[in-house]
Amino acid sequence: MKCIIKRRSLFSASHRYWLPELSATENQQRFGLCTQPMGHGHNYVLYVSMLGELDRYGMVLNLSDVKQVIKREVTQPLDFSHLNEVWPEFSQTLPTTENLARVIWQRLAPHLPLVNIQLFEHPQLWADYEGKGMEAYLTVGTHFSAAHRLALNSLTYEENCEIYGKCARPNGHGHNYHLEVTVKGEIDNRTGMLVDLVALEKVLEDLVVEPLDHTFLNKDIPYFAEVVPTAENIAVYIASILKNPIINLGAELHKVKLIESPNNSCEIYAADLAEMVTITSTPEVALVGV
Repeated sequence: MKCIIKRRSLFSASHRYWLPELSATENQQRFGLCTQPMGHGHNYVLYVSMLGELDRYGMVLNLSDVKQVIKREVTQPLDFSHLNEVWPEFSQTLPTTENLARVIWQRLAPHLPLVNIQLFEHPQLWADYEGKGMEAYLTVGTHFSAAHRLALNSLTYEENCEIYGKCARPNGHGHNYHLEVTVKGEIDNRTGMLVDLVALEKVLEDLVVEPLDHTFLNKDIPYFAEVVPTAENIAVYIASILKNPIINLGAELHKVKLIESPNNSCEIYAADLAEMVTITSTPEVALVGV
C-alpha cells in the first residue's frame, strides 16, 4: 500500500534580490525593498513530502533517517546563512521562494522519494515544487472583511431559512475572509521568479481586496444581486476576476482558496472554472450551496 508522508523542518536565512546588469532604479522598480544592500531575512518553514510503500513495520521511511538527510543536505548549510552566497545555484538565479524550493528538491531527490517540496517564506507567501523542470506554484495570502446574506430572491423567508438557516436573516452577517491565491508558472532563469510578485499583489489588492473589503456583498457588488454570496460563489467570482489578469502577468491561475471562518473554507481550481461559471449562469439551480 502506498502512502505519502511529510516531514517539517525549519531554518532561518537572509537573501537579497539584485541583478548587477540592471541599474539601481531598475532593480528597485522590479524588486522593491528586497534590494536593500544588507538583504533581509526569514524564518523558513519547509515541508518535504515523500511517497512509498508501507513496510512490515508500518513505515514508508524511518523518520529519524529522513530527519538526518534533510538536516545534512538542507537545513544545516542554509540555517543562519546568506542564501545568495551559500549554494552555487544562486550565483545566476536569485534565491526566491519558488527557486529555493526547486533547488532544495534537487538536493534531496537523490536521497528521498520526493513528491512535493513546500516552502513557506512567511505565513502569507509560500511555494510548491513537484520536480517538473522549472515549473512551480506560488501562493499569496491576503484578507478582506465583508457582510452577506444567503437567500434566493425567488423564495420566501421561511423557505430560505430552511435552506440557509440563520444565514438567511434579513440584515445579514459578516466574516473576516482569508484568501489564498495560487499561481503556476515557469521559474525565470535569471530572476528566480515565476511571476512578478509586486504586480501580483497589486492585482489582488486592486481587483479583489479593495472592491470587496467592508462591503455588503449582496448590495454593493452587482454580481451578487442575483447570485447567492456563499463562500463557494465568492471564490468562483474571485477566480473569474483574476484568471485573465494573472495570464497577463505571464503566469496561470491555479487555485483560489477562501476561508470564511476557522470551520469553513472552499477551494476553486481554475481548470474547473469554465464549467462552474456556466453552471452559475442559472442562479436558482446552481447557487444554493452553503
